[in-house]
Amino acid sequence: MHSTSRQRRLTAAALTALAVAVSATACSSGSGSTGAKDADSGTYTVWDPYPQFAKGSAWTKLLDKCGTDAGVKIKRTGFDTSDLPNKTLLAAQQGNSPDVLIVDNPVVSTLAEAGVLTTTDDNKLDTSAVDPNLLAAGQSGGKTYGMPIGANTLALYYNKEVLKKAGVDIASVKDWKSLTAALAKVKKAGKKGITFSAIGTEEGSFQFLPWFWGSGAQLTALDSAEAASALSLWKGWLDKGYAPNSVINNTQTTSWQEFATGDYAFSENGTWQLAGADKAGFDYGVIPVPAATGGNAAAPTGGEFVTVPVQKDAARYATSQKLVTCLTSTDNLYDTDTTLSYVAPTTEVQDKQVAANADLKPWVEAVKAAKGRTSDDLGTKYPKISEQMWKAVQSALSGAESPKDALAKAQSAVK
Repeated sequence: MHSTSRQRRLTAAALTALAVAVSATACSSGSGSTGAKDADSGTYTVWDPYPQFAKGSAWTKLLDKCGTDAGVKIKRTGFDTSDLPNKTLLAAQQGNSPDVLIVDNPVVSTLAEAGVLTTTDDNKLDTSAVDPNLLAAGQSGGKTYGMPIGANTLALYYNKEVLKKAGVDIASVKDWKSLTAALAKVKKAGKKGITFSAIGTEEGSFQFLPWFWGSGAQLTALDSAEAASALSLWKGWLDKGYAPNSVINNTQTTSWQEFATGDYAFSENGTWQLAGADKAGFDYGVIPVPAATGGNAAAPTGGEFVTVPVQKDAARYATSQKLVTCLTSTDNLYDTDTTLSYVAPTTEVQDKQVAANADLKPWVEAVKAAKGRTSDDLGTKYPKISEQMWKAVQSALSGAESPKDALAKAQSAVK
C-alpha cells in the first residue's frame, strides 16, 4: 500500500467492482486506444501502474533495455492504479491482454480467480529467491501468479526530541505495554502521543492490521478476544488522549501531516514517507510496529507483482518470461526499488539496500515480518473482511459500540 499521489492499493469497493466488471465487460466492444497487441509480433506490451514515469525516465529505459535484450520492442502504457484492474479484465474479455502486467498485490488473486493470469508453473518464472511472506501475496489456491517487484509496509516513525524531553528511551518500547507507557510519559511532558489512520476505507484496515495481527488474531475470526484487545488498545489511546480523535478521519497523508508538525512522539506510516521525514526538520527514527507481547508485528505488504496474463498464442510466454526475469533481476531490482522507495523482495538485494543506506534496516526488518492481505488463501474474501473490519474500527473509536460488540457484528456480516 503506497499512499502518495500514485496511490497503489485498491479499495475494497473497487475490488468488489472487479467482479462486476467480469460480466459487464462481455457487453463491451472495441479495444480502446491502448490496444494490447500490435500486428508486429516483435512488439510486446507492458501495462503498469506508474503513469508518473514518462518516456525517457529510468523506468521506461529499463523496460526498453529488457525488450532489447529479449530481441523485441516494448509498447508500454502506464495507468492509474484504480483503472488498471478493470482495463485488464476488459482486455482479457476481448482476448487482447498485455504480455506483461504489473499490478497491485491484493488484485492478483482477483485476476487469477477470473482466469486472467498464468501461473509461474505455466510461464516458468523462477521465484525461488523471493521471500516467502512476500510471494504469498501473489498466491491463490496453492498456485503462484507472478513476481513481486518490491514491497512497502508500515512501521512507527518517532520524534527523537519529543521522546528525549519526555524521558523515554526508544529501546524500552518493545511491546504494547511499554509503548502505552511511553505515550503516557509524552502526554505528561506536554506533547502529543501517536497519530495513525483509522479512516473508514481500506486505508484504515491497512493501518489496523499490524495491531490486529500483532495481537495474534486471524482475519477469519474478527470477533476473537485477540482482535478485541487490538481494537481496545486503539480505543484506550483515544480515551486517554494519547491519540487524537482526528484519527477517525485521517488518511495516511493527513496523519503524516500531523506528525510533521513536530508535536507527536510517534506516527504509524510507511516507507513512502521517508523523503518527507528527511524534510520535516527534526531528528527521527523508525522501529517496527511491536506485537502485543513483544517482537515485531506482521504489517501488511504493499507493492506490485509482475505477472504474465493469459495469451491466445502460448508461444509468447517464453519472451514474456525473459522480460519479467529482466525486470526482477538482482541488478535491476536495486535501481527500481530505490526509485519506488520499496524494499526489495529478495534477501540479496535487501542486503545491498541496507549497505547503501543504513536507515533502511528497520524497514527491511518490517518487510521480513510483513504479510500479504490476501495471504492464508483468503483471495477475494479479503475485501469483504476488510470492509467489515474498518466499519468495526470506526464504530468502536467513535464510541458507538464497544470493541467487542463492533467486531462481533463485523464477523456476523462477513459470514
